[in-house]
Formats: sequence, C-alpha cells, structure tokens
Amino acid sequence: MSDMSATVSSTTNGFHIEGYEKITYDFRFIDNIFDPKHHDLADCYHSWGRCLVVIDDNVYKMYGQALENYFAVHNIKCTVKVIQGGELRKTMKTKLEILDTFAEFGLVRKEPVLVIGGGVLTDVAGYACASYRRTSNFIRIPTTLIGLIDASVSIKVGLNHGKLKNRLGAYHAPLITFLDFSFLKTLSQGHIRNGFAELVKISTVAEKTVFDLLDKYGEELISTHFGYLDGASEEVRKAAKQINYIGIKKMLELEVPNLHEIMLDRVIAFGHTWSPTLELTPPIPLRHGHAINIDMAFSVTIAWKRGLITIEERDRILRLMSRVGLTLDHELFTIDLIWKATKSIMLTRDGHQRAAMPNPIGTCTFVNDLTYEELEQDLKEHKALVKTYPRAGAGVDAYVDQSDYMEIHDGDNMVLTKALNGELLVEAVSSTLSSSLGMNLKTIAAEKAYRSAIM
Repeated sequence: MSDMSATVSSTTNGFHIEGYEKITYDFRFIDNIFDPKHHDLADCYHSWGRCLVVIDDNVYKMYGQALENYFAVHNIKCTVKVIQGGELRKTMKTKLEILDTFAEFGLVRKEPVLVIGGGVLTDVAGYACASYRRTSNFIRIPTTLIGLIDASVSIKVGLNHGKLKNRLGAYHAPLITFLDFSFLKTLSQGHIRNGFAELVKISTVAEKTVFDLLDKYGEELISTHFGYLDGASEEVRKAAKQINYIGIKKMLELEVPNLHEIMLDRVIAFGHTWSPTLELTPPIPLRHGHAINIDMAFSVTIAWKRGLITIEERDRILRLMSRVGLTLDHELFTIDLIWKATKSIMLTRDGHQRAAMPNPIGTCTFVNDLTYEELEQDLKEHKALVKTYPRAGAGVDAYVDQSDYMEIHDGDNMVLTKALNGELLVEAVSSTLSSSLGMNLKTIAAEKAYRSAIM
C-alpha cells in the first residue's frame, strides 16, 4: 500500500507542490499455501467476507479444488475468474476482460483482488488493478519460477503492445506477495528452465555466491524442479532454498531503491538490451528466459572482447547456460535486429545504451559506446563460438507453451499447430514464415536429441 505526504506553497506566479509517497508491501514464504492450516491468506480477506480470484487456467486445473476448499474452510466466499495464460495473452484484450470482471463483481476501491499465476498473468492483472478506479489493491501468488524470483520482485505491471514487449504498464505494488515454491513440483521442466535464466542473470552481474551454486547444481536443479520432486537429495534441496532466498534478496536490494526506475543504470537489466526486440520476433515467440539468455550470452562475449572478464569466465558462463538447456543464439539474432534493438532501448534509457555486463562474474559495469562495427564483428565471433556448443547453441523448450499458440496470426499469415506424442507439428504455414518455422523445427529436433542424451 502507499501513503502520500505533500506540501503546497505559493510562488511568484503560481504554486509549487512537493510530495512524497510511502510504499509498503510484504513478501512471505509459505509452502502449500492452500493448506487450510495456514491462515495467512485467509486473514487478508476475513474483514471482507469474500475474495475475487483471478487465476491462470492451467493453475486452476491443478489447484482450483484446493483453492476453493481453502476459502470454504475459512468461511470466505470465493469468486473465481479463470484467465487463459501465456505470452500471447499478455494483451490489452486480456486486461479489459479482467476489468469487466471487476465491474461485474462490484469490486470495492480498497478490496484486494487475489491474482494467482505466472509472471504474465500477474503482470496483466496487476496492470488492470493499477487502472481500475485509477488504483485498486491486489495480492499476488506467483506460481512459476520466473514469477517467484523475478516478476514478483518488481512493482512493475504491464502488457505487450503488438510486437513491443511490455510497452504499456505502470508501477503498482501489491499489498502482499506470497512465495510458495511448492508450486514448482507441478511446473513443467520448460518453465523451470525459463526461470533459471533469471537466476543466471542476477548471479552473473550481482551475486557470485548464487552463480557458484547454479554452476555446481545446475542440471540437478532443473531435473528435480529445485528439489521439490520426490527423490531429490537433501543437498540439492538446501542449495535450492539458498539460491532462491539470496537471489530474491539481492533482486530486492537492487530494485527497491529504484522502484520507479528513475535511475536508469540498472544491474537487473542485464540481458534486457536486445531481448525485448528479439523475444516476440519469431512467429512462435521465444520464452522470456531464453530471449534474455541470448542477450546475456552475447553480452558475455562482448565483455570478454573488451577485457571485462577472462576467457575462463566467459566459458564458465556459457557452459552453464548450455548445460541446463538455455539458448545461446538464434537465427533471427542478426546485426540488423541488434542495431534496431539498440536504438529502441536507448529511447527507454534516456538516450544512452546502459548495457549491463559482468566485470568480473558477480559484479556489473555499464557500456555506453557500442558501435555498429563492434557489434557486427563481435556477433560473427559469438556465432562461431556458440556453434561449438551442444545443439549448436540451440535451447531446449525455447518457445512458448503449446497452449500459447494453438492459433497464431502474423498479418495475413496463419500457422496452425498441434501436439502429437509431445512433439510440435506444423499443419499449415505460408511461405513467408517457412524459414523461421523451419528454424523452430530444427530446434525441436535438437531438443529431442538432448532429451535422448540425458535419459
């Protein structure tokens, strides 16, 4: 929540206003939050006697009964709005659907909406709350790794506008964010890997202790869903808890002094110089974690070329990324896209590049003098380098979920897809999209080889 203090004073030709906004909000770690023995969530709604829940459809399928039983046990009337999740639903249409639900429910100004889902849903629903009656309260329960350790840490909410990533949004803090890592038990491995990239991000430029743990336990963290699957060793469980706690704490320490991004040299923007343009460029969009990893991998090569890190550090970072199945490069990651993205991000960063890079692992520096010629030369070397890695640098589960793209329109073109025995098949595609989709299918073939190798 937030409180304002302000003064009004007269000037020679008008008035001067000086105001300060106090923002307070909490994070609470609670595993199995829908267990009726936990009162924390219910305590937020007892005074209202009811709760409006906006929840991701996949989460509702798995946890809807437990959610409704929880509120029934605590004698709180629960109204549920199920929203289809996924990156392609991070749109104004989804936001308006949620706003209509608020109106139908008769939401009271300070009554908190309960938002349950991954980073996409918490972003869009949070933006709806920021907009409704100009500001409405909400409580967040992120259910994906990327939501738990990244999206939930910021007070930024928003949505995509066409191919422009997170172009519309606001700064709007929830009252409380409940961090329940037990959701990872039922999360797909692709989503685990997606969130892992955010931990690579923060550790590479800000927290070497976490980087060392990721490097030591990377594959086991992925395969055991950060220790939440049966059979995970106590050593891995302990390491996962340490990684998550320190990672979130470091993110908060970096983000909280700059909640409204007034200071634009942002350490946590590592991996976010070129990825906002790249992520939505393929007909089937990249997962966010893979998009930022491509950006980070290229940044690591540039950092090495500039003498900011050693060749040993470069290889250690790239090996970790590759070992856990993150994408190192992409066919559409070209010098033209990179230069376009550079000019675009400079508009966001007040005319400067502010490209975050490791200097060395665990610390950060900002680069502002990248030229077209340097980027072009470094990109050639980077692409040659990553081709020597497994899968030629391709990632595993790099594209948005099957549920995200049952029907994708790209202008006048349409791609229809379906799943058969867990494999993506392209049913129909126009010639203008064939090269990019051919690349996607090559990636899928690489994923099959990867899975065969580790099974």
